Amino acid sequence: MKTKFIILGCGNSMGTPRIDGYWGNCNRKNKKNIRSRCSAIIIKGKNSILIDTSPDIKNQLVTNNIKTVSSVLYTHEHSDQTNGLFELRPFAFVKKSSIKVNWWKNTKRINVYGNKKTINLLTKRFDYCFKKLSAYPPIVKGNIIKKKFYLGTPKERIYFDTIQAKHGNVKITGYIFNKTAYLSDCNDLSIIKRKELKNLNYLILDCLRDKNNFAHFGLKECLLVNKILKPKKMILTNLHHDLDYNDLKRRVPSNVIPAYDGLRLNL
Repeated sequence: MKTKFIILGCGNSMGTPRIDGYWGNCNRKNKKNIRSRCSAIIIKGKNSILIDTSPDIKNQLVTNNIKTVSSVLYTHEHSDQTNGLFELRPFAFVKKSSIKVNWWKNTKRINVYGNKKTINLLTKRFDYCFKKLSAYPPIVKGNIIKKKFYLGTPKERIYFDTIQAKHGNVKITGYIFNKTAYLSDCNDLSIIKRKELKNLNYLILDCLRDKNNFAHFGLKECLLVNKILKPKKMILTNLHHDLDYNDLKRRVPSNVIPAYDGLRLNL
């Protein structure tokens, strides 16, 4: 059974254009410069595993015709990765077409996974989603991520390995599956020493701007990672409005691809 991967959003924390309509260096006529906040999804049969719930998650899932979410993996606790959690309510409905007032009597919690800090903060920030505080039921169940784990039934199962890496002053969880790694926010050059990241088919990596900063890789660091880890394809995500798609594509090696919303991979 084929496994599909979709980059639902590849923009930085403000997206492109920004909420005030500012496009920066990006050509507004190029659709690949329209960037919502970072999220992705892995699909194998009916097993749909969401990575992060960005503030744009509703439109991302509708645009990509995603009808179900089986579980959610969180990279870290920042708002641009988590603020769409509340939007998952319809995926908790047991009867999907129900529009009755008492829909909340037919719900099933979605398992969400993250490191301890992320889950602890989410259960405080979105307490009403994790526990019953009113007539509305909780929609998710928090789980601390393990180093190695799998999700899905035997025929649709996806196996994961995880790493912890620096993103400024927080730790993010990077997910490795099907010879693919996803690290959407990162500035930790020690990843070049990780054996599990070498010779992947796809390495999806944070590339905020040309220059790095306290929390994100810049293009120079990404190209160094590409040279040492040697993935077949490196996909640059979390892109700032400083980086125009066509201009960036011209400046990188042939195996390096700027991400765009809706980019699909067969793993």
